[in-house]
Amino acid sequence: MDVGGTSVRAGVVDETGSVLDTARVGTPGDEGALEDSIAGVIDELRKRHAGAGEIGAVGLAVAGFVRTDRRSVMFAPHLAWRDAPVADRISRRVGLPVTLEHDANAATIGEHRFGSARGAQVAVLIALGTGIGAGLLLGGRTYRGAHGVAPELGHLTVVPGGRPCSCGKYGCWERYCSGTALAATAIEQLARHPGTSTVLAREVLGDPGSVTGRRVAGAARDGDPIALKAMAELAKWLGEGLALVADVFDPEVVVIAGGVSESAPLFLDEAREHYASILTGSGHRPLARIRTAQLGDDAAIVGAAALAMDVAAAPKAAAGAVG
Repeated sequence: MDVGGTSVRAGVVDETGSVLDTARVGTPGDEGALEDSIAGVIDELRKRHAGAGEIGAVGLAVAGFVRTDRRSVMFAPHLAWRDAPVADRISRRVGLPVTLEHDANAATIGEHRFGSARGAQVAVLIALGTGIGAGLLLGGRTYRGAHGVAPELGHLTVVPGGRPCSCGKYGCWERYCSGTALAATAIEQLARHPGTSTVLAREVLGDPGSVTGRRVAGAARDGDPIALKAMAELAKWLGEGLALVADVFDPEVVVIAGGVSESAPLFLDEAREHYASILTGSGHRPLARIRTAQLGDDAAIVGAAALAMDVAAAPKAAAGAVG
């Protein structure tokens, strides 16, 4: 399950990483109602698949900070949980093993097991959406940091004193490289170059609040000059951030995921070129392979399911060892 601020998306996933069935409900704002909704979706999918093979475990990919034991949610900015033992609560409700993971980590695990990062020992996933989510594999294993909150790459400062960020800092990478950033850049460009835009200016009708990353991407596909400038800025900042990440972690592969990645043909080649041109030691070291997510929007669901399979298999393995 992928538990986000807007919706709870669930999938029945088999051992090959294939999503066999899905269900979705809106995300309630109340803690109890949220857990009711999660339990309800699990029960619905179990009923649908009662004759096709028993569902053995549940993985929750959560948009928030998850403790290193993957049992509790410490904080989630768009969810009701605060220091909540979510895994144990849901497990008691549905009678199944439950494990938690940060949503970007879950997506990274999904891509590592079944997608674009398969087999990589050092890999980074960058999820470009409203902000930036990130996941990191070191030695083929998920790196969560000492307290379970790493890596918050979206909040690396790339422009000191730059655009304000919801985290309280200024100039964070996600303020220049995300769907929200794409809209902000387009609004700035519209103000600086009135009369230049065609498609975008006509669509927004003078209402800056109606400018979204999705609209900017659509206008760029239609050749709008302002939208294309905004896309070029996003490409530049993606390349800048990837060079920083590569200088620290030296990954084999970087996977670009999230909603913005659907528009990759508009920016990814330029981002790759910029990354390669500014990377420390460029021309004298291997470059990371930069790919889009193979699993698309299902990456977090598949990754959470993979962790759930591991949890379900562990007692069986232990029992076999004892026997």
